[in-house]
Amino acid sequence: MPPPLLQRGIAPASRENAAFRSCGTVGNPDPAAPALSKNLPTRCTIRSTGAAGWIRFCAGVTRAAIAGILACGSSALAAADFLAGPDTYRSMLPKLRPGDRMLLAPGEYAAGLPLHGISGAPDAPIVIRGPSSGKPARFLARQGANTISLKNAAHIVIDSLELDGQGRNADAVKAESESRFAHHITLSRLRITGHDKDQLIVGISVQSPAWDWVIRDCVIDGAGTGMYLGRSDGTTGFVGALIERNVILDTTGYNVQIKHQRLRPPVPGMPHDRRDTVIRHNVFSKRTVTSVPAQGRPNLLVGHLPTFGPGSDDVHVIYGNLFYENKTEALFQGEGNIALYNNVFVSTGGSAIAIQPHNGRPRAVAIFNNTVLARDTGISVSGVEPGLEPFVGGNLIFAARPLAGARTRGNLVRRWEDAAFHLRAPFAEPPALDLSPQTSGLQAEPRLPPWVSQLPDVHSDFDGLPRAGRDGGGAFAYRGTARPIRLEGD
Repeated sequence: MPPPLLQRGIAPASRENAAFRSCGTVGNPDPAAPALSKNLPTRCTIRSTGAAGWIRFCAGVTRAAIAGILACGSSALAAADFLAGPDTYRSMLPKLRPGDRMLLAPGEYAAGLPLHGISGAPDAPIVIRGPSSGKPARFLARQGANTISLKNAAHIVIDSLELDGQGRNADAVKAESESRFAHHITLSRLRITGHDKDQLIVGISVQSPAWDWVIRDCVIDGAGTGMYLGRSDGTTGFVGALIERNVILDTTGYNVQIKHQRLRPPVPGMPHDRRDTVIRHNVFSKRTVTSVPAQGRPNLLVGHLPTFGPGSDDVHVIYGNLFYENKTEALFQGEGNIALYNNVFVSTGGSAIAIQPHNGRPRAVAIFNNTVLARDTGISVSGVEPGLEPFVGGNLIFAARPLAGARTRGNLVRRWEDAAFHLRAPFAEPPALDLSPQTSGLQAEPRLPPWVSQLPDVHSDFDGLPRAGRDGGGAFAYRGTARPIRLEGD
């Protein structure tokens, strides 16, 4: 079996991603064609009218690419393809309309990517895409100017770019605080490096009212803060997001923080129904960074959701993630409504899970089917809203202080050093790290509260394999084979 992180099968693409994942040859240029040089942009317009549809194209599109367009037939929905290089792409941004794609040539882009007042449509997002292989489209940070800047933007997909901070004072991606909205934004396959000059410099920052974001398959390697989602005072919502298959490594502060939300802001288009935020299949690691205590932050912190009105039933659904190492803080800290399951927590120098007040109280909390290896405290729960009882069950916990502050149901609780007798390779480092059980019957799957029983993948394990009876507890259901975990780059 392949390592479970970054080697998983790709989930079906969202509707917004389908525009550029299907018919992928449409308008793809020959790398040697002159149209992909810095100074010769190419626009390829496709208008399909069935079998008698017509295509207008220009130099730089090969016969093979044209054949790809024809192969798509009447299903080709791209309104226009803009083929651009470092010297031409800025002039094309105002021309983008719903369904358009800007396909960026390899090279170094030094003028940022301001997406201000630019929006696609629900079934026709605007796509900005770099090369999926070979030399990248690499954006270089500018002092005092955020590289990808979003203002009043919606239905946009940004895919396959490298963002190099160069140690400058600039965020890699930011929905600006003066923006009225930023919704239906997909960030896919971004590689963000060099944004670690200061803890306040962020890989992905959302400071405007935001909903229905997708952040997937991104790598953030070294940043002051990996992702900072929501405004510090809790006045902007970050609603209904999907954060999956990302790798966030060695940030000074948080790998990811989702700020508390006082109320859903009264913004046109802001959803009023329940919108859970799902955080799954990510790596949150602070293995090599050394933060002074004043800068120390958890790998992931989620703030509370609105306590009344729209959003009060929302849940942070957090599953199938690897939380790896933190020298100064707990790996995870949360408040509000939280479902935390099927995760792996490893802290050789500190604590794993801290459910406690931050800007509000913990409310509905369920912590189940996790494997926890922590030198200090395994799971700590405090300050829960009166009248609500957290559910903590089916976890495998190996720690000096396994549990604190919560009634529990059916957890396997052992000392830190006892992990070697129950798990395959708990004290190895990735990619040899393996926290799957040595034998069957170690822990049964717990009976879940009704409010979590319908959440996604609750009856599957860390690798998405089905659980079964007495072998169903902890992050890994017993399978009798090694199941090592690696970090990106190991």
